[in-house]
Amino acid sequence: MSNSSYTTKEALADKVRSLPHEPGVYRFLSEEGKILYIGKAKNLRKRVGSYFSSQRQHSYRIKKLVSLIQDIEYTLVNSEVEALLLENNLIKNHQPKYNILLKDGKTYPYICVKNERFPRVFSTRNKIDDGSLYFGPYPSVSTMNDLLRLIRGFVKIRTCSLHLSEANIQAGKFKRCLEFQIGNCAGPCEGLQSEKEYLLGISQVKNILRGKLKPVLDFLEESMMQSAEEFAFEKAEWFRMRMERIKAYKRKSTVVSEKISQLEVLTVLSEAHLAVVNHFKIFEGAIIQTHAWEVKRQHEEEDEELLAAALEHLQDEEEELAAEIAVNLPVKEHNLEDIRVFVPKRGDKKHLVELSQKNCKVLLTEKLYNQKFKKRKSMGETMMEALQAELNLIELPNHIECFDNSNFQGSSPVASMVVFKEGKASKKDYRHFNIKTVVGPDDFASMNEVVTRRYKRQVEEKQPLPKLILVDGGKGQLNAAAKALKELDLLDKIPLVGIAKRLEELYAVGDPIPLHIDKKSPALKLVQQIRDEAHRFAITFHRKKRSKAPGQKSRLSEIPGIGPETEKQLLKHFKSVKKLKAASTEEIEAVIGKAKAKKLLEGLAGK
Repeated sequence: MSNSSYTTKEALADKVRSLPHEPGVYRFLSEEGKILYIGKAKNLRKRVGSYFSSQRQHSYRIKKLVSLIQDIEYTLVNSEVEALLLENNLIKNHQPKYNILLKDGKTYPYICVKNERFPRVFSTRNKIDDGSLYFGPYPSVSTMNDLLRLIRGFVKIRTCSLHLSEANIQAGKFKRCLEFQIGNCAGPCEGLQSEKEYLLGISQVKNILRGKLKPVLDFLEESMMQSAEEFAFEKAEWFRMRMERIKAYKRKSTVVSEKISQLEVLTVLSEAHLAVVNHFKIFEGAIIQTHAWEVKRQHEEEDEELLAAALEHLQDEEEELAAEIAVNLPVKEHNLEDIRVFVPKRGDKKHLVELSQKNCKVLLTEKLYNQKFKKRKSMGETMMEALQAELNLIELPNHIECFDNSNFQGSSPVASMVVFKEGKASKKDYRHFNIKTVVGPDDFASMNEVVTRRYKRQVEEKQPLPKLILVDGGKGQLNAAAKALKELDLLDKIPLVGIAKRLEELYAVGDPIPLHIDKKSPALKLVQQIRDEAHRFAITFHRKKRSKAPGQKSRLSEIPGIGPETEKQLLKHFKSVKKLKAASTEEIEAVIGKAKAKKLLEGLAGK
């Protein structure tokens, strides 16, 4: 593996870790910057991370895709539905190589309100320029059908394709069908419903499809109250249930809007010395391109100045710009002729600006996080270099292993080992040790055993050895570990240091005088992190082992007549055997009854 490919994998891993747990669309890029794959996600970090997980069994196609990924871009949206819509739009526009194999070429369906007398409302995949209104597209057919059923549940809409002209109706050319008989249609074909009354219902339908739910809810609430006043409670309940269904329906996509034909959206957000600009290109009501980039603040420029610079950059980069550019801040001076640059105050354009700003915020947070992450890595290097200087080590201690013993009054002796690599905990390399050869509470012998076992195995399996070994426990523990390393002929090959009770004192092998480290030294901070982690890891393991030890059980179930379930019942109520013994007979009888209480008390008394 080349060093460059390793660096790329590290960068991708950092990128995945910084992704937000939000819905969005992600793009995998090749070394040339071409889009390899576009996907949607309910949770960006989980979904993108799944491609790089070694535990997943990927197909050959996905493995090939992952091997070509050099960078990841993403766009946040407000919901999973919007992610589906944006994914569809971007795939159609870019047609990435690894998406084409999966797409069948079909588009998502729309709901059409037909431009005709007594308009029909139906689903279609074909948009015809005849003045009809189209809402969508809907990525889920079942969701769209549920919406149509919701609409038809309280607005009577005809489903026939008859030409309901005024002349045809007056001539009596049509007869009522089954839809009228079952109450789904009011019979406009025979003049039983006026066009004005029919269009009132269609206006409610348009409100729902446009996401303007308040007029619909007001209408339903007014109808419910009127029905209740007339003591028509079943009818009032019918309206109430429709209100609940409408309230549950919250879908209003900001990704697609029939009102917007072409638009550029450009927003900027800054913090300290960093600024991020996000760009959306809208065509025929859909986002077809998304892009974000960093703008350097060299002289503490205001966001308005940065946005003006971004507009110039956009003009240079884009071959053709829309006639309107929606921005989040007013730009007084720019050289874009015949292009309107404005800050939208309301409606779908304002929603798109807010969505673009949301992407700016997340990307800015990601960049700030990456900078802090790099600082943390450099701090790790600083701590390692300081420790190397304090201990006069030949090599940088970028691999440190620390041992700690734990026992309770001589019972359940265990030991643990934690590993720090590049100044950070490497938890996958941690190890627990059950003491096998030592009888009784002998911490020195226990330390000798675990150090011997650890490095004998490392040598036999030709595994890498640490650059520094730390032992928590003072001179006795240090000498026991030194003896083990000497027997393995490793004492002169691996630096060994003991941590005294006073943290700022470290002991070297054969030196009775401790080495004092300044309390403000980065080296001491690293030693403290390692010692605390070793102590925590050992204590946790010891508690777990001690809780399973036979001597720690209450043994109530060994009393004749007291089974495991009764024992569980008693301990749940009294919390411990000590509290149980202190309880009165009446209290025990209230829990398990007189018969079992008698047997229990006799057993506790040793009879």
